[in-house]
Amino acid sequence: MKPHLLYVEDDESLSFVTKDNLELKGYQITHCLRGKEAADLIQETSFDLCILDVMLPEMDGFELASLIRRKDKEVPIIFLTAKSLKEDKIHGLKLGADDYMTKPFSIEELILKIEVFLRRSRINHRVKQDQFQIGQFHLDYPNLQLQIGEAGRRLTQKEADLLKYFYENANQVVKRSNILKQLWGEDDYFMGRSLDVFISRLRKYLKADPGIKIENIHGVGFRLQLQE
Repeated sequence: MKPHLLYVEDDESLSFVTKDNLELKGYQITHCLRGKEAADLIQETSFDLCILDVMLPEMDGFELASLIRRKDKEVPIIFLTAKSLKEDKIHGLKLGADDYMTKPFSIEELILKIEVFLRRSRINHRVKQDQFQIGQFHLDYPNLQLQIGEAGRRLTQKEADLLKYFYENANQVVKRSNILKQLWGEDDYFMGRSLDVFISRLRKYLKADPGIKIENIHGVGFRLQLQE
């Protein structure tokens, strides 16, 4: 999939050229002319990287960056600005920006920075795929640890595998046969009884969070329900 970038710039000529060049490089670009427009958008859309002008109508780039950081602490943010004041750069970086480019800027340099930050973001994402927030629980998958508050429990490998599988398919019906083939290697009567035992254990472990429920879908399979 193409990396999806949010680009917020009120200079229509500059934004047309920049957007065109970024799309030629294979990026999917969502462009906004106003800060408020972008603020509404980030509440419902996730981006791989954000490029923000500082001086924007209705809401400046600094305020917009603060909103983005409240929703997503990891997405890379690059500021573009006509200002070269040291104080502005420091302020932007303190808000959680990853870099700061002064206009006029080189498209080649911008693309290079985008590639660096996206590559770094992918590496971080791969690391974090082993850590899962499941309702009020935290699953440390490599270390087989399930934690809620100060209380922790060490899982067996199969318990951790099953919980991870349910989480990755949260709020969806997963077929019993698919679980057995995926985690037990085959679908037969004895494996099915083993699955039932493990699901009973997980239900017992997870009951401390009333927002989590492993629902039995009669004749089909199961569904891990997570309250938003």
